[in-house]
Amino acid sequence: MQGMVGQLGELFLQAVPTVLVILVFYFILRAIFFKPLLRVMAEREARTAGAQKAAEEAKAQAANKLKEYQEALRKARAQVYAEQEAARKKILDERATAIKEARTKASAQVAGAKERIAAELAAAGHEVEATVAQLSAEIARRILQPPPRPGAPLSEAR
Repeated sequence: MQGMVGQLGELFLQAVPTVLVILVFYFILRAIFFKPLLRVMAEREARTAGAQKAAEEAKAQAANKLKEYQEALRKARAQVYAEQEAARKKILDERATAIKEARTKASAQVAGAKERIAAELAAAGHEVEATVAQLSAEIARRILQPPPRPGAPLSEAR
């Protein structure tokens, strides 16, 4: 058994330089390769998280800007609709005023025409009354006049 322990001890002694080389290689790789790699990965993760946070903030700002834009657009539309309504009301009022004026003019013209017709009717009535006496006298004279002689000229008949 001692032979085996001796062989194992000898084997371990021969493995010590390999283990030392591996340990030195591990510490060198760790210092030269793994630490910078881990630092770069951590920095990348931090930048990624920062970029994601910045993107979320930008998205929130864009949403706020969109809300402000939509609110401004809604207010502008409401203002335009109010202006259109005011213009429409003004036009309707002007139209109603014009119609009222036209009706007033038409009523005045109709009243004037009625007055002229009444005056003309009264004048015609006076004229008829003035000529009634003449016509009735003429009619009575002709009726009461003896009939014309046959062969007499027509001028005598009148």
